[in-house]
Amino acid sequence: MKIIFLLFSFFLFSVATKAQKFNLDFFAGIANYQGDLQDNIFPFNQAHLAGGAGLSYELTDHFSLRTGLTFGTVSANDEYGKNRSRNLNFTSNITEGNLELQYFFTPVHEYSLSPYVFSGIAVYHFDPYTKDTTGQKYYLRPLSTEGEGFMPGVKNYNLTQIAIPFGAGVKLNLSENINVGLEVGFRKLFTDYLDDVSTNYVDESLLLANRGAEAVELAYRGNELKNGKPYPAAGAKRGSPKAKDMYYFTGFTMSFRLGSGNYADRHSEWSCPKSVL
Repeated sequence: MKIIFLLFSFFLFSVATKAQKFNLDFFAGIANYQGDLQDNIFPFNQAHLAGGAGLSYELTDHFSLRTGLTFGTVSANDEYGKNRSRNLNFTSNITEGNLELQYFFTPVHEYSLSPYVFSGIAVYHFDPYTKDTTGQKYYLRPLSTEGEGFMPGVKNYNLTQIAIPFGAGVKLNLSENINVGLEVGFRKLFTDYLDDVSTNYVDESLLLANRGAEAVELAYRGNELKNGKPYPAAGAKRGSPKAKDMYYFTGFTMSFRLGSGNYADRHSEWSCPKSVL
C-alpha cells in the first residue's frame, strides 16, 4: 500500500510541471464479489456503493497511465445462494490503491466516444466480519473458522494483498476538458479467503479449545435455521479452494483535464519534430 501512495504522491508533484497532460479522475458506482458465498456475477441485490479518485497521465494518443484510490464494500449471504443450509454470511470493506495502463482504441480528444481496456497492479486491504444472533459484530480472521493458525499446515491469510485489476470502459467527451464514462473493472485475487470460506470444517472440539465458543458458532450457522443440522464432521466440505475469490467495481467515471492549453498543443508534443532544413 505504501508503494501505491508514493506513486500517487509522485503524480501529484509532477502535475505542477506538465499539468496539461494530467487528468483528475473520479469514480462512483457499486462494488460486488464472487466466491464461495456468491456464484453469480452482478447480483445487484447484494451490491454496495463504491467510489474513488485519482490521476491519469496521457502518454500518447492511445495510452494513458492511471493511479488512484478506490473504496467499497462487498458482502454475501447464503440466504440468497445455493448452500442455504450452511447459513453463512460476511461483509468486508475494501480499500484499494492501484496503478493501471489504459489503452484507448480511438484518441480521447479526437472522437466523441472512446472505448478502452486497462490492466495493472493493485494493493488492497480487506477484513471480513459477521454478526451473531444478538447483533454483536465479530471479525472472522481471529476466529480461525477453518483452523488457520492452529491446524498443521493451515496458515492465517493476510488482510493486505496484491491484486491484478483489469477491465474495460468507454468515455464520452463533453468538452475539451471534461469527459464522462462507464467502466467495469475486475480484480484477480490470490486468496480464497475474502469471504473467510475456502476449504473444510475443522473439528468442532479443536476449534472450541483453540478459539472459543464464538468461533464454533460462526464457523457453521446451519443450526440457527429451523430443522437445521448440527455442526458438520471434521473434514466436511465448507467451501471450494479450486477458484479464488474476486471483487469488482462497476460505475461511472468523470475526468477533468488539469492545467491550461488545448489538445492541439499537447498533440504537437507527441508528433515527430519538424525538419529545420
